[in-house]
Amino acid sequence: MSFLNQLISIKDKSKKRVGRGYGSGKGGHTVGKGVKGQASRAGGKTPLWFEGGQLPIVKRMPMLRGKGKFKIVSPVAQLSLTDLQKMKAEEISLETLYLEKVISRQFKQAKVILSGQLTRVVKLRGLRVTAGAQKAIKKAGGESSPTKK
Repeated sequence: MSFLNQLISIKDKSKKRVGRGYGSGKGGHTVGKGVKGQASRAGGKTPLWFEGGQLPIVKRMPMLRGKGKFKIVSPVAQLSLTDLQKMKAEEISLETLYLEKVISRQFKQAKVILSGQLTRVVKLRGLRVTAGAQKAIKKAGGESSPTKK
């Protein structure tokens, strides 16, 4: 019995080399690029932002100056009661949150929300607190002073 038909082919086909004559497998002088035009030329690619000759969006939009134009204006970090439970400090302010790396420095305000459990006494200074979180903090024996506007 012959097993020649069950052998696996180990020969790989070579890649077609575009623009290298008729013997290359993708032959002819146009090599699948069409006849004329920018796309048929060497290096004839348009950039992603090209809009076909229309005035580009970069020029249509008014000039927005400064390096921080895409940043969110004054983002507020949300803290849960569980985050406060894990912290070591008793008096918690925005600076304390930065030092213990609970929030990053991009946040200029923080708000405590009712999520999780709080069993220890904490004193909040200069942080926003929701009504439910306020009750939970007082129930645990802590206090919070409102933010200065």
